[in-house]
Order: sequence, then C-alpha cells, then structure tokens
Amino acid sequence: MRGDSFHDFVRELFAGLGTITIRRMFGGAGGYCEGVMFLLLADDIIYLKADAALQVALRAEGSGPFVWAPTSGPRAGEKVEMGYWRLPDSALDDPELATEWGGKALAVARAAALAKPKTKSKAKKKKPKRSLP
Repeated sequence: MRGDSFHDFVRELFAGLGTITIRRMFGGAGGYCEGVMFLLLADDIIYLKADAALQVALRAEGSGPFVWAPTSGPRAGEKVEMGYWRLPDSALDDPELATEWGGKALAVARAAALAKPKTKSKAKKKKPKRSLP
C-alpha cells in the first residue's frame, strides 16, 4: 500500500475518532484529529503517540517503538525512540479496536500538547508617532 491508498486506509480505520487528516512530513506522514498529531505513518506502518503507560500496554500486545536512526549529521549512528509505538497487528483489520487504541494515543497527544509551554508571539510593537511642534 503506497501513498494515498494507505492514507485512505488509515482515515477509514480511525474514522470512529472523527475526521482524520494526514499531512506529509519528511519521509512519512502524521495523522491528526482536531489538529492534534497522534499518529506517525512510516513505511506503511501505523505508529501511535504513547506515554509510559501506553507503551507498557502496547509492548504487551507485541508492539515496538518507532526508532529513528540518522545516517548523517551530529546524531549519525544513534538510535532515537520518538515516542510513537506500532499499532498492534490485531487492530489493523478491526476498526473498533483501532479506534480504542487511537483514542488512547489521542489522549496522550492532547495531554502532551497541553503540557507544552506556549510560545510568545514575536509581533513587532508599533512605535508611537511623534507629533511635530
């Protein structure tokens, strides 16, 4: 499954959560619900945003983490877990189960988004006009 057909499959699989949008990024894509990224799609594999508790549950289902292994740059040769874990195989053909896992991942992603400090806008302040005498 490549490209749009895989993306269509993902949207349909998680439709129980609401409207799922897919945005391409780097070599893969992100899956969003209500503007929150909770899925990572790479090499036709679905990964869920996971905190420590969800990682334990996913590991019990035989899942593993998405690992980024850069081949160049300052991190070349490192293996970096990115906080996303593979959707269990049992959920790939079961939209109810996929929605259950997806709901947990969406809750993790929402909590992470709320925990991030808000950045201040760097809007330029207008200088007051000087009046001439």
